[in-house]
Amino acid sequence: MEIDATHVCRLLVGLCDVEVVGVVRWPAPMQVHVRSTMPRPACSWCGTTATVKETRRRRLVDLPCFGTPTVLVWRQVRWRCPNRSCPVGSWMQIDDRIVAGNRGITDGAARWACEQVGRHGRTVSEVADDLGCDWHTVNRAVIGYGLALVVDPDRIGPVAVLGLDETSFVRHGPWRQRIWSTAIVGRWAAAGCRRGRDALPACRLAQRPTGWVDAIRYVTLDLSGAYRLVADTMLPAAVQVADPFHVVRIAGERLDDTRRRVQNETLGHRGRKRDPLYRARKLLVLADEHLDDDGRARRQGLLRAGDPRGEVADAWTAN
Repeated sequence: MEIDATHVCRLLVGLCDVEVVGVVRWPAPMQVHVRSTMPRPACSWCGTTATVKETRRRRLVDLPCFGTPTVLVWRQVRWRCPNRSCPVGSWMQIDDRIVAGNRGITDGAARWACEQVGRHGRTVSEVADDLGCDWHTVNRAVIGYGLALVVDPDRIGPVAVLGLDETSFVRHGPWRQRIWSTAIVGRWAAAGCRRGRDALPACRLAQRPTGWVDAIRYVTLDLSGAYRLVADTMLPAAVQVADPFHVVRIAGERLDDTRRRVQNETLGHRGRKRDPLYRARKLLVLADEHLDDDGRARRQGLLRAGDPRGEVADAWTAN
């Protein structure tokens, strides 16, 4: 059991080479003042031991302490080279274990926020409320720490089954033009997301290690020519599997094409309200198990009335 008060405070803060100067409990948020105990650095130009020019109190959002929003006040030192002929002048103290870059949140709190949003699916607003800070502070931390995890090739490990699919990402511009993205999914996790739905973004699979690509045995596609080109070029040894949704959709489109052709050949015009094939258009694309006996009888009667040669019936049977 640790009984030294100074070391206990250091353990609670969770930072090494840091001394807890004091704690201000009220008013909220609670303030924990710390300072670094690392030795004085040397000037990077002349090697002279630096002196303290000034000390600034930098407020950083930290993890809640005992259910109370907490701010870590780091007494950050600006060092100065005492050598007057040195061109360096002064520089700020840097410690990535406390805070990375110019963010207003500690490294520990930023990692926790990224895990809450990325792994547990919480919203940025919820995490910001827990930390007692604004939305932008948490969002910048999630982007900064999450981007490094996304580009890590070892994030999802080896993949045997890979999926390629397009997604309508956003509507952009004054005319609300739709922008598409290509999602690459493996092992129930997104292996990548590229802007556009042509073959070039998806072909960036080649940036992955050769062993990772060679381990892929199956690839699922949505029957587009661009994604088929990706599979033929980048994954020639993988078995191509069609997405069931797109197979059913294409089969339904071919059935509608046959119905429209027979409609024009038999009656000489497009489908109208009283035409049998036009009245049967929804019954033809509806799954048979979703129809009752009356629906099936109605479908068969409309086909006998509007499909003299049985072409639409054959297309429906094949479908």
